[in-house]
Amino acid sequence: MESPHYGYGLPPDISTHGASVDLLIHVVHVFMICLFVGWGIFFVYTLIRFRKRPGHQASYLSSTSKFPKYIEVFVVLFEVFLLVGLSFPVWSKYKIGFPAEQDSFVVRVVAQQFVWNIHYPGDDKKFGRIDNKLMSDSNPLGIDASDSASWDDVVAINQFHLPVHKPVIAHLSSKDVIHSFGVPVLRVKQDNMPGMVIPIWFEATQTGSFEIACSQLCGVGHGLMKGMLLVDKPEDFEKWWQEQPKQFKPKTPAAPKVSNQSNTTEKVKG
Repeated sequence: MESPHYGYGLPPDISTHGASVDLLIHVVHVFMICLFVGWGIFFVYTLIRFRKRPGHQASYLSSTSKFPKYIEVFVVLFEVFLLVGLSFPVWSKYKIGFPAEQDSFVVRVVAQQFVWNIHYPGDDKKFGRIDNKLMSDSNPLGIDASDSASWDDVVAINQFHLPVHKPVIAHLSSKDVIHSFGVPVLRVKQDNMPGMVIPIWFEATQTGSFEIACSQLCGVGHGLMKGMLLVDKPEDFEKWWQEQPKQFKPKTPAAPKVSNQSNTTEKVKG
């Protein structure tokens, strides 16, 4: 897997909706630069034009010029364009326009101090039942092994494998405090709230290894709460999946050993 190249601009974009987000960011920055430079020029002009000098007296009457009003109207109209023309479509597509679950790769991402737990539902596409009383170091999510739906489930720590060019629906939650699932290359950032399940979706367009960061201060180990997003080719993901142990599947009991003691005794008697 190739690592992304980070330059001086925005992080690499490997998301289907990343271009729309980047366009909004660029337009906002250009607009703010224009406002900053324009108002700076205006302030310098007023300092020079209305400076104190002999033969001039200050006037405290308001200006009758309509130019400032034109500027205000332009700024308001442009902000409306930013909201209605750029922001709302991106927000609607990313937050509301979810793909169908049957056509998506569905996972659970459970945050805790200071790791990311990735819960895969298995080949049956069903998550096993969760019981908080079953939580332990070996079973951080409290998955109930008595539920047959959990027998093919897989739980990974800080390693989020997913196939490329496949919509992913991630259900975010937290075991303890507020965390934030942040993947800059996917233009994804969403809080993991305790007591809530928040779905997000994205689709990766490139393979590679990328960092998952917690974007919300969550304790003394916040800076160490890092995971890896591993975007695989379909065949590589399938190979990885087949190698994962199904830790919740009941172990088949070994066949009882047949004792030869009775046969030996009969031979001795004979």
